[in-house]
Amino acid sequence: MNNEHIVNRDEFSFNLHQYGWNDKLNQLKQNSLFKSLPHGRIATVHRTCYEVISESGLLQCELTGNMLFGKSAYELPCTGDWIIFQQFEEDKGIIVDILPRERVLDRKKNGTISDKQAIAAYIDKAFIVQSLDSNFNMRRAERFAVQIFEANIQPILVLNKADLDFDHGPIAEATKHFQLQMPVYLTSIHQPETITALRNCIGTGETVVMVGSSGVGKSSLVNALCEKPAVHTSAISESTGKGRHTSTRRQMVEMTDAGILIDTPGVREFGLTTDGIETLTDTLDMKDYVGLCRFKDCTHHNEPGCAVLEAVKNGNLDQKIYQSYLKLEREIDHFSTSSHQKRKKERSQSKLLNEYKKRQGLRR
Repeated sequence: MNNEHIVNRDEFSFNLHQYGWNDKLNQLKQNSLFKSLPHGRIATVHRTCYEVISESGLLQCELTGNMLFGKSAYELPCTGDWIIFQQFEEDKGIIVDILPRERVLDRKKNGTISDKQAIAAYIDKAFIVQSLDSNFNMRRAERFAVQIFEANIQPILVLNKADLDFDHGPIAEATKHFQLQMPVYLTSIHQPETITALRNCIGTGETVVMVGSSGVGKSSLVNALCEKPAVHTSAISESTGKGRHTSTRRQMVEMTDAGILIDTPGVREFGLTTDGIETLTDTLDMKDYVGLCRFKDCTHHNEPGCAVLEAVKNGNLDQKIYQSYLKLEREIDHFSTSSHQKRKKERSQSKLLNEYKKRQGLRR
């Protein structure tokens, strides 16, 4: 295990209320067969080994055999999950149950058609980090925002590296549709007042996940917000202006007198796992036009009386935003159709298996 990527936990207070434990979670725990055992929160995932924050300290935990082999990859613990464990050494334990997830940020698993990957659970806010350099990409930010809204998580757009020389006009225009729906912060680790403003939007016990591509400065922002070196960082490549994949896994760190941050590796792909077309149109600030279309089932492609197409034609709706809608809509439709077909196939296989078991029982 590479220690340079592991958070220094020595200063953690292990007060689980600081990590978001509350009465609702306690009620959920009462439904578990293992309610008498201690609970904790997944801080970091190392394949089948989990770092767990608990009242008794930081534990290295593994799964029971039933959990490891009886659950799908998506159902296995992810960063932020609340779990119940059996401790068997001072710093070791076995995870025996996972509390039902809420506010889960998913993405489509790379290399698959309809499989989901859980990035983090029990998230209150998500910082969509964009850097004000060549990495700036609002289409990518829109993709993040759709998935975040769908998960009932509060998105916040963070425009990082504000100390760089950039043209404010085009940036303001490009982010105009986001400013109506979420807070937008300009930040720089070299401008302490911007970090203070961002820190003030994080409440005690809240969990914030940082998302964005490699090189936008997520890990440096985490360290600045925590006012201490909480995660390992590395320099930006001068030739490409991109990061060097500083964060290799999702990891949870505690802020001083505030909430919890989850740093995530920079992602090249962030496939959507939603069927929420309404969420998409809301995110892109198209809802006012959608409601004016002649047909209720208008796809906004080529139908007569489409108010969205009319808005694009008149310049009231940015052509780039409309193109983003078309791209993300196709992706949502593809994932939704593939997921439906997968569930249909699984039901068919389950039916065949049950029929086989019945026949075997009759033969006996």
